[in-house]
Amino acid sequence: MNKRLMTKLMVAVFALSGLMVFAANNETVSRALNIARPDVKVQISGSVQRDDKTVLLEKAETVKAGEVLAWNISSANEGTADAQNYRVVGQVAKGTTFIAGTAKGEGSPAITYSIDDGKTFSAQPLIDEKQPDGTIKKVPAPVSMYTQVKFEWATPIVSDTKVNATYRVRVK
Repeated sequence: MNKRLMTKLMVAVFALSGLMVFAANNETVSRALNIARPDVKVQISGSVQRDDKTVLLEKAETVKAGEVLAWNISSANEGTADAQNYRVVGQVAKGTTFIAGTAKGEGSPAITYSIDDGKTFSAQPLIDEKQPDGTIKKVPAPVSMYTQVKFEWATPIVSDTKVNATYRVRVK
């Protein structure tokens, strides 16, 4: 290999490794340059109501048919900038059914639902229903078809603040 080509290759490798180091240390660089950025930490917790007591799911050995599980998604912006267009999605696990009217969030998020495992979301998912005359009519999907619930905040999640989103499901 000639000396000129080898020098060009070494410069290219050095440049690439420099980019990789920069990418790997992006958070460190952001802090060093005082670049403001959001840093949202999400914590999901669940509980079940039993014998007039709330039991955290990690302490409940099993759940029984008919029991109601309450899910809480807590999002804390620990960054130095507001989190714009923030959204979280809660799962409706197989073997459970979403309970209508239980999705709520602090700060008035838009709440939408999916019936196709998160491919699409709508405030009122619709399904096709065949009518007696053979035509197809769009009708509201039953909540038993819901697979996810999404919370989207139009207003930013301000630095050093937290928002909570909650919903309930019933064990089948």
